Amino acid sequence: MFVSVLLLWICLCFLLLQFKSQRPKNFPPGPLALPFLGNALNLSLENPLKYFESLRRTYGNIYSLYLGPRAVVVVSGTQALKEALVNKGVDFAGRPQDVYINALVEEKGVALADYGQKWKEHRRFALMTMKNFGLGKQSMEQRILGELQHTINKLEKNTGKSLSAQVMFHNIASNVICLVLFGKRFEYDDEFIIKFVKNFTENFKILNGPWSFLYDCFPCIRCLPLPFKEGFKRMQTLKSMTYSIINEHKKTRFPGQPQDLVDCYLDEMDKRINDGTSFSTEELLMSCLNLHSAGTDTTSNTLLTGFLYLMTKPHIQERCQQEIDRVLEGKDCVTFDDRHNMPYVQAVVHESQRVADTVPLSVFHATTRDTELMGYSIPKGTMVIPNLSSALNEEGQWKFPHEFNPENFLNHKGEFVKPDAFLPFSAGPRVCLGEGLARMELFLIMVTLLRRFKFIWPEDAGEPDYELVFGITVTPKPYNMKLELRTTQ
Repeated sequence: MFVSVLLLWICLCFLLLQFKSQRPKNFPPGPLALPFLGNALNLSLENPLKYFESLRRTYGNIYSLYLGPRAVVVVSGTQALKEALVNKGVDFAGRPQDVYINALVEEKGVALADYGQKWKEHRRFALMTMKNFGLGKQSMEQRILGELQHTINKLEKNTGKSLSAQVMFHNIASNVICLVLFGKRFEYDDEFIIKFVKNFTENFKILNGPWSFLYDCFPCIRCLPLPFKEGFKRMQTLKSMTYSIINEHKKTRFPGQPQDLVDCYLDEMDKRINDGTSFSTEELLMSCLNLHSAGTDTTSNTLLTGFLYLMTKPHIQERCQQEIDRVLEGKDCVTFDDRHNMPYVQAVVHESQRVADTVPLSVFHATTRDTELMGYSIPKGTMVIPNLSSALNEEGQWKFPHEFNPENFLNHKGEFVKPDAFLPFSAGPRVCLGEGLARMELFLIMVTLLRRFKFIWPEDAGEPDYELVFGITVTPKPYNMKLELRTTQ
Protein backbone atom coordinates (compact mmCIF):
# COMPACT_ATOMS: atom_id res chain seq x y z
CA MET A 1 0.00 0.00 0.00
CA PHE A 2 2.77 2.40 0.96
CA VAL A 3 4.66 1.63 -2.25
CA SER A 4 1.54 2.29 -4.33
CA VAL A 5 0.94 5.65 -2.66
CA LEU A 6 4.59 6.55 -3.11
CA LEU A 7 4.53 5.66 -6.81
CA LEU A 8 1.32 7.67 -7.27
CA TRP A 9 2.92 10.66 -5.56
CA ILE A 10 6.04 10.37 -7.72
CA CYS A 11 3.90 10.18 -10.88
CA LEU A 12 1.91 13.23 -9.80
CA CYS A 13 5.09 15.21 -9.11
CA PHE A 14 6.47 14.14 -12.47
CA LEU A 15 3.32 15.33 -14.24
CA LEU A 16 3.48 18.66 -12.42
CA LEU A 17 7.09 19.15 -13.39
CA GLN A 18 6.34 18.15 -16.97
CA PHE A 19 3.55 20.69 -17.18
CA LYS A 20 5.73 23.38 -15.65
CA SER A 21 8.45 22.68 -18.19
CA GLN A 22 6.04 23.46 -21.04
CA ARG A 23 7.01 27.11 -20.70
CA PRO A 24 9.36 27.77 -23.61
CA LYS A 25 12.92 28.87 -22.99
CA ASN A 26 13.12 32.45 -21.64
CA PHE A 27 9.30 32.63 -21.47
CA PRO A 28 7.87 34.98 -18.81
CA PRO A 29 7.76 33.32 -15.37
CA GLY A 30 4.58 32.42 -13.58
CA PRO A 31 2.90 30.15 -11.05
CA LEU A 32 3.02 26.39 -11.15
CA ALA A 33 0.14 25.09 -13.28
CA LEU A 34 -1.81 21.88 -12.86
CA PRO A 35 -1.98 19.36 -15.70
CA PHE A 36 -5.02 19.94 -17.93
CA LEU A 37 -6.49 22.61 -15.59
CA GLY A 38 -3.60 25.05 -15.69
CA ASN A 39 -4.23 27.90 -13.22
CA ALA A 40 -8.01 27.75 -13.64
CA LEU A 41 -8.66 26.91 -10.00
CA ASN A 42 -6.95 30.12 -8.85
CA LEU A 43 -8.76 32.39 -11.27
CA SER A 44 -11.88 34.07 -9.91
CA LEU A 45 -14.32 34.72 -12.76
CA GLU A 46 -16.08 37.32 -10.60
CA ASN A 47 -12.93 39.46 -10.57
CA PRO A 48 -9.66 38.02 -11.93
CA LEU A 49 -7.92 41.39 -11.41
CA LYS A 50 -7.12 40.54 -7.76
CA TYR A 51 -5.35 37.33 -8.80
CA PHE A 52 -3.54 39.15 -11.61
CA GLU A 53 -2.35 41.81 -9.17
CA SER A 54 -1.02 39.19 -6.75
CA LEU A 55 0.92 37.55 -9.59
CA ARG A 56 2.27 40.95 -10.64
CA ARG A 57 3.63 41.53 -7.15
CA THR A 58 5.36 38.14 -7.27
CA TYR A 59 6.63 37.94 -10.86
CA GLY A 60 6.73 41.54 -12.10
CA ASN A 61 4.95 43.37 -14.91
CA ILE A 62 5.31 40.53 -17.42
CA TYR A 63 4.36 37.03 -16.34
CA SER A 64 2.59 33.96 -17.71
CA LEU A 65 -0.12 31.60 -16.57
CA TYR A 66 -2.12 28.77 -18.09
CA LEU A 67 -5.80 28.80 -19.03
CA GLY A 68 -6.24 25.05 -19.30
CA PRO A 69 -3.37 23.88 -21.53
CA ARG A 70 -2.97 27.33 -23.18
CA ALA A 71 -0.07 29.55 -22.13
CA VAL A 72 -1.04 33.21 -21.69
CA VAL A 73 1.19 36.24 -21.13
CA VAL A 74 -0.16 39.09 -18.99
CA VAL A 75 1.36 42.54 -19.51
CA SER A 76 0.95 45.13 -16.74
CA GLY A 77 2.19 48.63 -15.96
CA THR A 78 2.41 51.69 -18.16
CA GLN A 79 5.95 51.09 -19.40
CA ALA A 80 5.44 47.43 -20.37
CA LEU A 81 2.04 48.15 -21.95
CA LYS A 82 3.45 50.97 -24.09
CA GLU A 83 6.38 48.77 -25.14
CA ALA A 84 4.06 45.94 -26.25
CA LEU A 85 1.12 47.87 -27.71
CA VAL A 86 2.94 50.84 -29.26
CA ASN A 87 6.68 50.23 -29.75
CA LYS A 88 6.06 46.62 -30.82
CA GLY A 89 2.46 47.16 -31.84
CA VAL A 90 2.49 44.97 -34.96
CA ASP A 91 4.08 42.05 -33.07
CA PHE A 92 1.21 42.16 -30.56
CA ALA A 93 -1.65 43.12 -32.91
CA GLY A 94 -3.16 39.66 -33.43
CA ARG A 95 -6.33 38.28 -31.91
CA PRO A 96 -6.61 34.76 -30.42
CA GLN A 97 -9.02 33.01 -32.75
CA ASP A 98 -9.68 29.73 -30.97
CA VAL A 99 -11.90 31.26 -28.26
CA TYR A 100 -15.62 31.46 -27.60
CA ILE A 101 -16.14 35.11 -28.52
CA ASN A 102 -14.54 34.61 -31.93
CA ALA A 103 -16.57 31.47 -32.52
CA LEU A 104 -19.71 33.53 -31.88
CA VAL A 105 -18.76 36.15 -34.48
CA GLU A 106 -17.36 33.54 -36.87
CA GLU A 107 -13.97 35.31 -36.85
CA LYS A 108 -15.52 38.27 -38.67
CA GLY A 109 -15.94 41.95 -37.83
CA VAL A 110 -13.46 44.78 -37.56
CA ALA A 111 -12.96 44.55 -33.79
CA LEU A 112 -12.20 40.84 -33.43
CA ALA A 113 -10.68 39.87 -36.78
CA ASP A 114 -7.12 38.61 -36.67
CA TYR A 115 -4.30 40.86 -37.85
CA GLY A 116 -3.93 40.67 -41.61
CA GLN A 117 -4.97 42.24 -44.91
CA LYS A 118 -8.71 41.82 -44.29
CA TRP A 119 -8.48 43.52 -40.91
CA LYS A 120 -6.33 46.35 -42.32
CA GLU A 121 -8.84 47.02 -45.11
CA HIS A 122 -11.80 47.10 -42.76
CA ARG A 123 -10.02 49.17 -40.14
CA ARG A 124 -8.97 51.73 -42.76
CA PHE A 125 -12.50 51.85 -44.15
CA ALA A 126 -14.11 52.31 -40.73
CA LEU A 127 -11.74 55.10 -39.69
CA MET A 128 -12.18 56.94 -43.00
CA THR A 129 -15.95 56.57 -42.92
CA MET A 130 -16.27 57.94 -39.39
CA LYS A 131 -14.01 60.85 -40.33
CA ASN A 132 -16.04 61.63 -43.46
CA PHE A 133 -19.24 61.57 -41.45
CA GLY A 134 -17.98 64.43 -39.35
CA LEU A 135 -16.52 62.70 -36.33
CA GLY A 136 -15.16 65.63 -34.35
CA LYS A 137 -17.16 68.03 -36.54
CA GLN A 138 -20.58 69.58 -36.42
CA SER A 139 -22.58 66.75 -38.04
CA MET A 140 -21.64 64.22 -35.37
CA GLU A 141 -22.26 66.78 -32.65
CA GLN A 142 -25.76 67.36 -33.97
CA ARG A 143 -26.55 63.65 -33.89
CA ILE A 144 -25.49 63.39 -30.26
CA LEU A 145 -27.23 66.61 -29.20
CA GLY A 146 -30.36 65.60 -31.12
CA GLU A 147 -30.53 62.31 -29.22
CA LEU A 148 -29.95 64.14 -25.94
CA GLN A 149 -32.99 66.31 -26.58
CA HIS A 150 -35.19 63.20 -26.45
CA THR A 151 -33.67 62.35 -23.07
CA ILE A 152 -34.08 65.90 -21.76
CA ASN A 153 -37.74 65.95 -22.77
CA LYS A 154 -38.31 62.78 -20.79
CA LEU A 155 -36.31 63.95 -17.78
CA GLU A 156 -38.16 67.27 -17.58
CA LYS A 157 -41.39 65.31 -17.10
CA ASN A 158 -39.86 63.30 -14.27
CA THR A 159 -38.08 65.87 -12.13
CA GLY A 160 -38.22 64.98 -8.46
CA LYS A 161 -38.76 61.29 -9.24
CA SER A 162 -36.29 58.43 -8.83
CA LEU A 163 -35.05 57.18 -12.22
CA SER A 164 -32.85 54.30 -13.38
CA ALA A 165 -29.53 55.80 -14.42
CA GLN A 166 -28.50 52.56 -16.13
CA VAL A 167 -31.49 52.55 -18.50
CA MET A 168 -31.12 56.25 -19.33
CA PHE A 169 -27.44 56.16 -20.24
CA HIS A 170 -27.73 52.86 -22.10
CA ASN A 171 -30.55 54.25 -24.25
CA ILE A 172 -28.55 57.37 -25.16
CA ALA A 173 -25.39 55.45 -26.08
CA SER A 174 -27.29 52.79 -28.03
CA ASN A 175 -29.15 55.33 -30.14
CA VAL A 176 -26.03 57.37 -30.91
CA ILE A 177 -24.25 54.31 -32.30
CA CYS A 178 -27.44 53.29 -34.16
CA LEU A 179 -27.45 56.72 -35.82
CA VAL A 180 -23.85 56.20 -36.93
CA LEU A 181 -24.40 52.64 -38.16
CA PHE A 182 -27.96 52.68 -39.46
CA GLY A 183 -28.91 56.35 -39.76
CA LYS A 184 -31.86 55.87 -37.41
CA ARG A 185 -32.75 56.01 -33.75
CA PHE A 186 -35.25 53.86 -31.87
CA GLU A 187 -37.87 54.94 -29.40
CA TYR A 188 -36.88 53.73 -25.96
CA ASP A 189 -39.85 51.33 -25.79
CA ASP A 190 -39.38 49.99 -29.35
CA GLU A 191 -39.76 46.18 -29.34
CA PHE A 192 -36.99 45.72 -31.91
CA ILE A 193 -34.28 47.42 -29.87
CA ILE A 194 -35.52 45.86 -26.60
CA LYS A 195 -35.15 42.39 -28.14
CA PHE A 196 -31.82 43.37 -29.70
CA VAL A 197 -30.36 44.55 -26.39
CA LYS A 198 -31.78 41.55 -24.48
CA ASN A 199 -29.96 39.09 -26.76
CA PHE A 200 -26.72 41.03 -26.36
CA THR A 201 -27.16 41.10 -22.58
CA GLU A 202 -27.76 37.35 -22.34
CA ASN A 203 -24.71 36.62 -24.48
CA PHE A 204 -22.59 38.91 -22.32
CA LYS A 205 -23.63 36.82 -19.31
CA ILE A 206 -22.32 33.67 -21.01
CA LEU A 207 -19.14 35.41 -22.19
CA ASN A 208 -18.43 36.50 -18.63
CA GLY A 209 -19.33 33.18 -17.06
CA PRO A 210 -17.81 29.76 -16.51
CA TRP A 211 -19.13 28.22 -19.73
CA SER A 212 -17.20 30.61 -21.93
CA PHE A 213 -14.10 29.95 -19.82
CA LEU A 214 -14.54 26.17 -20.15
CA TYR A 215 -15.07 26.50 -23.92
CA ASP A 216 -11.79 28.42 -24.25
CA CYS A 217 -9.76 26.11 -22.02
CA PHE A 218 -11.01 22.67 -23.02
CA PRO A 219 -11.76 22.20 -26.75
CA CYS A 220 -12.80 18.60 -26.13
CA ILE A 221 -16.15 19.71 -24.62
CA ARG A 222 -17.23 22.02 -27.45
CA CYS A 223 -19.37 19.40 -29.20
CA LEU A 224 -21.42 18.73 -26.05
CA PRO A 225 -24.92 20.26 -25.60
CA LEU A 226 -23.82 22.64 -22.84
CA PRO A 227 -25.14 26.17 -22.06
CA PHE A 228 -22.59 27.91 -24.28
CA LYS A 229 -24.62 26.56 -27.22
CA GLU A 230 -27.32 29.10 -26.29
CA GLY A 231 -24.95 31.88 -27.25
CA PHE A 232 -24.84 30.68 -30.84
CA LYS A 233 -28.66 30.66 -31.01
CA ARG A 234 -28.83 34.24 -29.74
CA MET A 235 -26.15 35.29 -32.18
CA GLN A 236 -28.27 33.93 -35.00
CA THR A 237 -31.15 36.07 -33.75
CA LEU A 238 -28.91 39.14 -33.66
CA LYS A 239 -27.61 38.40 -37.14
CA SER A 240 -31.14 38.01 -38.48
CA MET A 241 -32.25 41.31 -36.93
CA THR A 242 -29.19 43.16 -38.25
CA TYR A 243 -29.56 41.64 -41.69
CA SER A 244 -33.12 42.97 -41.88
CA ILE A 245 -31.73 46.51 -41.42
CA ILE A 246 -28.97 45.94 -44.00
CA ASN A 247 -31.47 44.49 -46.47
CA GLU A 248 -33.70 47.54 -46.02
CA HIS A 249 -30.69 49.76 -46.83
CA LYS A 250 -30.00 47.76 -49.98
CA LYS A 251 -33.54 48.44 -51.18
CA THR A 252 -33.84 52.12 -50.28
CA ARG A 253 -30.35 53.63 -50.54
CA PHE A 254 -29.09 55.90 -53.28
CA PRO A 255 -25.64 54.63 -54.34
CA GLY A 256 -23.02 57.33 -53.96
CA GLN A 257 -25.15 59.27 -51.47
CA PRO A 258 -24.49 57.44 -48.19
CA GLN A 259 -26.37 58.43 -45.04
CA ASP A 260 -24.64 56.13 -42.55
CA LEU A 261 -21.93 53.51 -42.16
CA VAL A 262 -24.03 50.73 -43.72
CA ASP A 263 -24.60 52.82 -46.86
CA CYS A 264 -20.88 53.59 -47.05
CA TYR A 265 -20.00 49.91 -46.75
CA LEU A 266 -22.46 48.93 -49.48
CA ASP A 267 -20.96 51.61 -51.75
CA GLU A 268 -17.51 50.17 -51.03
CA MET A 269 -18.75 46.69 -51.94
CA ASP A 270 -19.98 48.04 -55.27
CA LYS A 271 -16.58 49.61 -55.99
CA ARG A 272 -14.72 46.39 -55.20
CA ILE A 273 -17.07 43.91 -56.82
CA ASN A 274 -14.49 42.63 -59.30
CA ASP A 275 -11.26 42.79 -57.27
CA GLY A 276 -11.60 39.75 -55.00
CA THR A 277 -12.51 41.96 -52.06
CA SER A 278 -12.86 40.87 -48.45
CA PHE A 279 -15.87 43.20 -48.19
CA SER A 280 -19.11 41.24 -47.88
CA THR A 281 -22.55 41.40 -46.30
CA GLU A 282 -21.38 38.92 -43.63
CA GLU A 283 -18.41 41.11 -42.68
CA LEU A 284 -20.66 44.19 -42.59
CA LEU A 285 -23.16 42.41 -40.38
CA MET A 286 -20.55 41.34 -37.83
CA SER A 287 -18.84 44.74 -37.87
CA CYS A 288 -22.19 46.35 -37.02
CA LEU A 289 -22.67 43.95 -34.10
CA ASN A 290 -19.07 44.54 -32.92
CA LEU A 291 -19.42 48.31 -33.03
CA HIS A 292 -22.88 48.46 -31.45
CA SER A 293 -21.94 46.31 -28.45
CA ALA A 294 -18.59 48.07 -27.92
CA GLY A 295 -19.99 51.56 -28.45
CA THR A 296 -22.96 51.12 -26.13
CA ASP A 297 -21.64 49.44 -22.98
CA THR A 298 -18.36 51.31 -22.57
CA THR A 299 -19.93 54.76 -22.95
CA SER A 300 -22.98 54.07 -20.78
CA ASN A 301 -20.88 52.46 -18.03
CA THR A 302 -18.48 55.42 -17.99
CA LEU A 303 -21.41 57.83 -17.63
CA LEU A 304 -22.86 55.65 -14.85
CA THR A 305 -19.57 55.90 -12.98
CA GLY A 306 -19.18 59.62 -13.56
CA PHE A 307 -22.67 60.57 -12.38
CA LEU A 308 -22.43 58.27 -9.37
CA TYR A 309 -19.51 60.38 -8.14
CA LEU A 310 -21.06 63.68 -9.25
CA MET A 311 -24.11 62.94 -7.09
CA THR A 312 -22.20 61.70 -4.07
CA LYS A 313 -19.53 64.42 -4.29
CA PRO A 314 -21.76 67.45 -4.94
CA HIS A 315 -18.87 69.94 -4.64
CA ILE A 316 -17.42 68.43 -7.84
CA GLN A 317 -20.79 68.70 -9.60
CA GLU A 318 -21.17 72.33 -8.51
CA ARG A 319 -17.71 73.29 -9.73
CA CYS A 320 -18.45 71.68 -13.11
CA GLN A 321 -21.70 73.64 -13.39
CA GLN A 322 -19.99 76.91 -12.54
CA GLU A 323 -17.46 76.36 -15.32
CA ILE A 324 -20.18 75.28 -17.77
CA ASP A 325 -22.33 78.34 -16.99
CA ARG A 326 -19.38 80.68 -17.47
CA VAL A 327 -18.18 79.21 -20.77
CA LEU A 328 -21.62 78.69 -22.32
CA GLU A 329 -23.17 81.99 -21.23
CA GLY A 330 -25.31 83.28 -24.13
CA LYS A 331 -24.92 80.05 -26.15
CA ASP A 332 -27.82 77.74 -27.00
CA CYS A 333 -25.81 74.54 -26.75
CA VAL A 334 -22.34 73.18 -26.16
CA THR A 335 -19.88 72.22 -28.92
CA PHE A 336 -17.02 69.77 -28.71
CA ASP A 337 -14.56 72.65 -29.18
CA ASP A 338 -15.80 74.15 -25.90
CA ARG A 339 -13.81 71.49 -24.08
CA HIS A 340 -10.67 73.58 -24.58
CA ASN A 341 -12.18 76.24 -22.28
CA MET A 342 -13.39 73.75 -19.66
CA PRO A 343 -10.30 72.21 -18.04
CA TYR A 344 -12.15 71.11 -14.90
CA VAL A 345 -15.01 69.44 -16.80
CA GLN A 346 -12.41 67.79 -19.04
CA ALA A 347 -10.67 66.51 -15.93
CA VAL A 348 -13.95 65.11 -14.54
CA VAL A 349 -14.77 63.36 -17.83
CA HIS A 350 -11.32 61.75 -17.96
CA GLU A 351 -11.36 60.85 -14.27
CA SER A 352 -14.71 59.13 -14.89
CA GLN A 353 -13.04 57.05 -17.62
CA ARG A 354 -10.06 56.23 -15.40
CA VAL A 355 -12.13 55.14 -12.41
CA ALA A 356 -14.79 53.40 -14.55
CA ASP A 357 -12.02 51.17 -15.98
CA THR A 358 -14.65 49.76 -18.34
CA VAL A 359 -12.42 47.29 -20.22
CA PRO A 360 -9.71 46.47 -17.64
CA LEU A 361 -8.20 43.56 -19.59
CA SER A 362 -8.73 45.13 -23.01
CA VAL A 363 -9.68 42.71 -25.78
CA PHE A 364 -7.17 39.87 -25.72
CA HIS A 365 -4.27 40.12 -28.16
CA ALA A 366 -2.02 37.51 -29.77
CA THR A 367 1.51 37.72 -31.09
CA THR A 368 1.76 37.80 -34.89
CA ARG A 369 5.36 36.48 -34.91
CA ASP A 370 8.09 35.36 -32.56
CA THR A 371 9.06 38.42 -30.57
CA GLU A 372 10.69 39.72 -27.40
CA LEU A 373 9.29 41.91 -24.67
CA MET A 374 11.56 43.50 -22.09
CA GLY A 375 14.01 40.60 -22.19
CA TYR A 376 11.49 37.73 -22.46
CA SER A 377 10.91 35.59 -25.57
CA ILE A 378 7.30 35.18 -26.67
CA PRO A 379 6.49 32.76 -29.52
CA LYS A 380 4.11 33.55 -32.40
CA GLY A 381 0.45 32.85 -31.61
CA THR A 382 0.73 33.37 -27.84
CA MET A 383 -2.36 34.87 -26.24
CA VAL A 384 -1.57 38.20 -24.56
CA ILE A 385 -3.73 39.96 -21.96
CA PRO A 386 -3.02 43.70 -21.63
CA ASN A 387 -3.89 44.63 -18.05
CA LEU A 388 -4.99 48.22 -18.74
CA SER A 389 -6.34 48.50 -15.20
CA SER A 390 -2.80 48.27 -13.86
CA ALA A 391 -1.87 51.51 -15.66
CA LEU A 392 -5.06 53.35 -14.72
CA ASN A 393 -4.34 52.73 -11.02
CA GLU A 394 -0.55 52.66 -11.05
CA GLU A 395 1.31 54.14 -8.10
CA GLY A 396 3.63 56.92 -9.19
CA GLN A 397 1.61 57.68 -12.31
CA TRP A 398 -1.29 59.44 -10.57
CA LYS A 399 -1.59 61.96 -7.75
CA PHE A 400 -4.55 60.02 -6.31
CA PRO A 401 -4.50 56.55 -7.92
CA HIS A 402 -7.13 54.97 -5.63
CA GLU A 403 -9.81 57.66 -5.39
CA PHE A 404 -12.02 59.72 -7.69
CA ASN A 405 -10.27 63.07 -7.92
CA PRO A 406 -10.21 65.37 -10.99
CA GLU A 407 -6.84 66.71 -9.78
CA ASN A 408 -5.35 63.63 -11.46
CA PHE A 409 -5.80 65.52 -14.75
CA LEU A 410 -4.93 69.08 -13.66
CA ASN A 411 -1.52 70.66 -13.24
CA HIS A 412 -0.57 73.23 -10.60
CA LYS A 413 -2.01 76.00 -12.81
CA GLY A 414 -5.40 74.27 -13.10
CA GLU A 415 -4.74 73.34 -16.73
CA PHE A 416 -5.92 70.03 -18.17
CA VAL A 417 -3.16 67.43 -18.66
CA LYS A 418 -3.37 63.79 -19.71
CA PRO A 419 -0.77 61.45 -18.13
CA ASP A 420 0.87 58.69 -20.20
CA ALA A 421 -0.82 56.08 -18.00
CA PHE A 422 -4.27 57.08 -19.29
CA LEU A 423 -5.00 54.01 -21.45
CA PRO A 424 -8.75 53.27 -21.26
CA PHE A 425 -8.89 52.84 -25.06
CA SER A 426 -5.72 50.71 -25.20
CA ALA A 427 -3.02 51.93 -27.62
CA GLY A 428 -1.19 51.12 -30.83
CA PRO A 429 -2.64 49.47 -33.98
CA ARG A 430 -5.53 47.97 -31.99
CA VAL A 431 -6.50 51.18 -30.18
CA CYS A 432 -10.29 51.42 -29.80
CA LEU A 433 -11.88 52.29 -33.12
CA GLY A 434 -14.54 54.40 -31.45
CA GLU A 435 -12.24 56.50 -29.25
CA GLY A 436 -13.06 59.76 -31.02
CA LEU A 437 -16.81 59.14 -30.88
CA ALA A 438 -16.67 58.10 -27.22
CA ARG A 439 -14.70 61.20 -26.21
CA MET A 440 -17.21 63.44 -27.96
CA GLU A 441 -20.22 61.63 -26.50
CA LEU A 442 -18.94 61.73 -22.93
CA PHE A 443 -18.17 65.45 -23.03
CA LEU A 444 -21.36 66.57 -24.80
CA ILE A 445 -23.66 64.36 -22.71
CA MET A 446 -22.13 65.32 -19.38
CA VAL A 447 -22.08 69.05 -20.13
CA THR A 448 -25.59 69.15 -21.61
CA LEU A 449 -27.16 67.30 -18.68
CA LEU A 450 -25.25 69.19 -16.00
CA ARG A 451 -26.19 72.51 -17.58
CA ARG A 452 -29.88 71.65 -17.45
CA PHE A 453 -30.24 69.57 -14.26
CA LYS A 454 -28.93 69.10 -10.76
CA PHE A 455 -28.41 65.41 -10.02
CA ILE A 456 -29.14 64.19 -6.49
CA TRP A 457 -28.50 60.93 -4.63
CA PRO A 458 -31.99 59.74 -3.48
CA GLU A 459 -32.63 60.06 0.25
CA ASP A 460 -33.94 56.49 0.49
CA ALA A 461 -31.08 54.92 -1.51
CA GLY A 462 -28.83 54.27 1.47
CA GLU A 463 -25.06 54.58 1.28
CA PRO A 464 -23.61 54.62 -2.24
CA ASP A 465 -21.76 51.47 -3.29
CA TYR A 466 -18.73 52.29 -5.45
CA GLU A 467 -17.72 48.67 -6.03
CA LEU A 468 -17.62 47.78 -9.73
CA VAL A 469 -19.07 44.58 -11.20
CA PHE A 470 -16.58 42.75 -13.40
CA GLY A 471 -17.71 41.50 -16.82
CA ILE A 472 -16.95 41.82 -20.53
CA THR A 473 -17.15 45.45 -19.57
CA VAL A 474 -17.02 46.68 -15.98
CA THR A 475 -20.02 48.54 -14.60
CA PRO A 476 -21.17 50.12 -11.33
CA LYS A 477 -23.95 48.37 -9.49
CA PRO A 478 -27.38 49.62 -10.67
CA TYR A 479 -28.58 52.76 -8.91
CA ASN A 480 -31.29 55.38 -9.19
CA MET A 481 -30.92 59.14 -9.41
CA LYS A 482 -33.12 62.14 -8.71
CA LEU A 483 -32.86 65.43 -10.54
CA GLU A 484 -34.04 69.01 -10.33
CA LEU A 485 -34.22 71.66 -13.02
CA ARG A 486 -31.51 74.25 -12.61
CA THR A 487 -32.51 77.91 -12.63
CA THR A 488 -29.06 79.16 -13.76
CA GLN A 489 -28.21 78.13 -17.32
